Amino acid sequence: MILAGFGLFLLCVGMALFFLLPSRSLVQDLRSRGVSAAATVSEYAGMLPETETGASVIVTYDPEAPSRVLTQGWVADPPSNLPAYGTSALAVICLGLTTAVVWRRLRILRTFGPEESPSSSAGGKEPSDESLRHTKS
Repeated sequence: MILAGFGLFLLCVGMALFFLLPSRSLVQDLRSRGVSAAATVSEYAGMLPETETGASVIVTYDPEAPSRVLTQGWVADPPSNLPAYGTSALAVICLGLTTAVVWRRLRILRTFGPEESPSSSAGGKEPSDESLRHTKS
């Protein structure tokens, strides 16, 4: 249970980084070396509700890789990355629940654990052969 919770935490952290790092690096690259130009909207995917197919938009693109392009507004002020925020929240929840399970388990083991350790009940000595012979007869 504890390893599964910690595994889910690591999975969520990995997913958050997967969603966060590529978009952040694209924005940073376009801010540092991007070139602004006017572009015509084609094959509108619905990401910009204020535009339509055939409209003109100012974009910033990477001259070394022209397929890396964002609107100028997104480069200046990127929108919220909801998948990254959501998986980050799940990671915090998984870590919190795993920590709660560990504390509860430790408390239970301290409260209901054995009064004395098995080695201290025998006085720290192994039973001798002589005491075993007396119990067998």
